[in-house]
Amino acid sequence: MIEKNQRRVISVIVVNESSVLSRITDLFSARGYNITSLTVAPIPESDYSRLTIVTSGSVRVIEQITKQLHKLIPILKVYEHEDLVEKEMAMVKFPASENIADISTLCEAYNGKIVNVGENVIIVMVADEPKRIENYFKNTLKCSISKPYLDRVLKFLREGGNG
Repeated sequence: MIEKNQRRVISVIVVNESSVLSRITDLFSARGYNITSLTVAPIPESDYSRLTIVTSGSVRVIEQITKQLHKLIPILKVYEHEDLVEKEMAMVKFPASENIADISTLCEAYNGKIVNVGENVIIVMVADEPKRIENYFKNTLKCSISKPYLDRVLKFLREGGNG
């Protein structure tokens, strides 16, 4: 019987020190595991950070990832999440020549808003469940709006370039 791959979210509490992130990503790459998404943020008023890793694999693979993470130093705790509220944020850059009302209407339907209007670009932010963000991207391409620059990063240049 073939085990089905499952998408999983794992949180890791680590000591803030150099090369911690490198050791964790090396663990994944050395064993052929894929990281779908990785977020790192310091824990306020402490010397620790929380890494949130989205990955996928069979139950056995996820157990192996968790066991291997526990062995790494300076990892303090590893949590595998099953019941959680998950949101994803995306920023999208549209040419300023597009209809701003159409862009605004589409953004509002996906818990988003226009965050910057420049001479050449309109930058919007949407934050919702991952499936809805995926649908937002599909809808931006279906609409009369021309192809926007799509990226799931948390920063954009205000003007010029695609970054």
